Amino acid sequence: MFQKDILLPGELKVVSEENNKGVYEIDGLYPGYGHTLGNSLRRIILSSIPGIAVTRVFVDGVAHEFTTIDGVKEDVINIVLNLKRVVFKLDSTDDSMMLTLKTDKGGKITAKDITLPTQVEVINPDQYLFTIEKGKKVKIEFEITKGLGYVAKEDIKQGKLAPGEIIMDSSFTPIRRVSYDVTSTRVGDRTDFNKIMFKIETDGSITPTDVIRKSVQIMIDQLSAILGIVLDDEVSRSVADSIVHLDLDESLLEKLAKEGILNVTSLEKMTDDDIISIDSIENDDLKKIKKALKKIRK
Repeated sequence: MFQKDILLPGELKVVSEENNKGVYEIDGLYPGYGHTLGNSLRRIILSSIPGIAVTRVFVDGVAHEFTTIDGVKEDVINIVLNLKRVVFKLDSTDDSMMLTLKTDKGGKITAKDITLPTQVEVINPDQYLFTIEKGKKVKIEFEITKGLGYVAKEDIKQGKLAPGEIIMDSSFTPIRRVSYDVTSTRVGDRTDFNKIMFKIETDGSITPTDVIRKSVQIMIDQLSAILGIVLDDEVSRSVADSIVHLDLDESLLEKLAKEGILNVTSLEKMTDDDIISIDSIENDDLKKIKKALKKIRK
């Protein structure tokens, strides 16, 4: 009996997740699909997961970044670079927001000294910014913005710069590292199916689990758009209806797949005689299938 359709892969499995690092597995991929999906998802993760970046900085009494501030150890450009290392989380419908850092306390100044509205959180409050002499004052206003990927300062600039305004290149991606590895796995009698192992590290503003789930949804949305229809709900139902969600061993799943039975709904419509008539399906297999169907619909 020739296989007529491609067996769908298993669900995404969380191997481990701790803080901003996660390891994830997708198995049961049709031969060759490991690198096809792995490379596509990796590129989406690196380019299409939104994040927050500092886009504009205003320093009182400073005309440009190549200067110094009275009483401050670092020059302006180093202060701005340190400020860009602060990881922000913006829980707002607004695409951008202005924040203020105003201090005269002296000593080391860190991200926790930034005045924050309720919609903004700093993930790394201990990020060093600069050192200031006691009695000296500094006021810095800056804009944080939601965006994708890397944006050059020429694309951020809009018209003539305001007095004291500093604009630098901005990297919005919350991804620090992402890699994947493809290995062979057994499905039934075949040993050439693929398994993908993803390793993801973020800046802490988003969990690695949310990253991989968002990347899969982005891929679905892009392919749906090509067809000219919205498939979000339909695709979700189709994936959830896959027979891979049944508590059955891989060899039995492969037998069903070879007959073109790829979803639970189709299997439920079959009579016992229909199922037992499938090549290599025996009475014990029928019992397992009926038990798995009953379990999934509880």
